[in-house]
Amino acid sequence: MSKDKGLSEQAFSQAAEAGFSSQLDEVEELDVDIQTNPLKAIQGKADSVSMKGKKMVQGDLRVEEVKMDIGNITIDTMSAAFGNIKLEKPTDATGHVVLTEQDVSRALNSELVHNKLQNLSVQIEGKPATVDVQKADFSLPGNGKIGVKAEVFLQETRETHSVAFTAVPHLDPSQGTISLEDVQYSEGKDLSPEITRTLRNKISDLLGLRDFVLEGMSLHLTKLEVQKGRMTLQSQSHVESLPSS
Repeated sequence: MSKDKGLSEQAFSQAAEAGFSSQLDEVEELDVDIQTNPLKAIQGKADSVSMKGKKMVQGDLRVEEVKMDIGNITIDTMSAAFGNIKLEKPTDATGHVVLTEQDVSRALNSELVHNKLQNLSVQIEGKPATVDVQKADFSLPGNGKIGVKAEVFLQETRETHSVAFTAVPHLDPSQGTISLEDVQYSEGKDLSPEITRTLRNKISDLLGLRDFVLEGMSLHLTKLEVQKGRMTLQSQSHVESLPSS
């Protein structure tokens, strides 16, 4: 938040920062900037709101960077006086999220996601089997691809096998969802299609940012860029209200 702002802008920005922070499990850096002027501030109007955050954690997912720009808003000044930023009418926003290899690997090995990858009923060489995914690593090797390598424990034989594959993330702009396509194996090709499908589904859910939607906001992914070491997701949001502390 800029030190050059007037008292009203500072108060609105501080209230908004507190609201965003309260919705996150962890955040290393957060800045909310509300652009207005004294006359508009008295009327509860602002030209724009921008939010920038780094190393933000919500649920099982940590993201390297988040930026959000919200258009013209009209604030309920009475609620703002008590530390809540309520909008008198909905507005729209654009967003920008950066994920790293470490972010997705961390989420895949978090307790909640890890537990969902245990006791999987699959077919291996035409026979039913029960497996546990012990560890999964996510990579962004470049060329628009993602990479996954997992250690899989077969309960019946007490053996551990490796499964490794690359895939191409595809964004469906009409649905705002991500799927992993064009799977290419480097290890464990014949082990079990079900294991690959389960990993693909979990990663698609994480990349779709389903657990990273804040209170009072919807999120629709509009663009996906995959680079070596990082992935950038752009979104549009419908904002009913700013998060309250």
